[in-house]
Amino acid sequence: MKKLFLGAAIAMSSLTFAQQFGIKAGMNVSSLSTEEGLDDQKSKIGFNAGVFMNAPLAENFSIQPELLYSQYGDKANATIAGNEYSYSRKLDYVTLPVMFQYNATPSFYLEAGPEFGLLVSAKNKVKNETSGQTISESDNYKDDLNGFNFGLGLGAGYYFTPNVGLTARYVAGFTDIYKDGQNSGDAVKNNVFQVGLAYKF
Repeated sequence: MKKLFLGAAIAMSSLTFAQQFGIKAGMNVSSLSTEEGLDDQKSKIGFNAGVFMNAPLAENFSIQPELLYSQYGDKANATIAGNEYSYSRKLDYVTLPVMFQYNATPSFYLEAGPEFGLLVSAKNKVKNETSGQTISESDNYKDDLNGFNFGLGLGAGYYFTPNVGLTARYVAGFTDIYKDGQNSGDAVKNNVFQVGLAYKF
């Protein structure tokens, strides 16, 4: 029993010693799954930024939890009674991705894992493009939306140096952004492609 505890202590101390911390930031290209009544849904550009910790699990495997501020949302157009309307929606989340990484080489890795998100801000704007009039604008309507978001991320990264790397990830949402009963159509889910830079200390 003593040997078991001693082995666990050595393993935990070596894992702690091998941990690396870092910061990352980049661009989001986000969209939402098709929503009823919107003819032409488009992607929206945003950003993500935050911190991460990378810790080895085995020779070629590691785990990387992150804490990010990430902008989601979309843009869309609709034609109603002969008038053209534009619609933009900005959803800001604090996200916690937990990525399991396979280190194919010392510089290149592949990753997959869950992402958990907490909605902190929701803004939208509807404009009649035919008349140029803003129909409605809300600085915060997050009470109408689901405060929790869950997705699955798949990505890759390449470190040019031991400290500086390029990252890319696609996160597919599984959670309806609307609360139960707030949307009469199919579930509307977040999707985002992220690309950016990471720096390990």
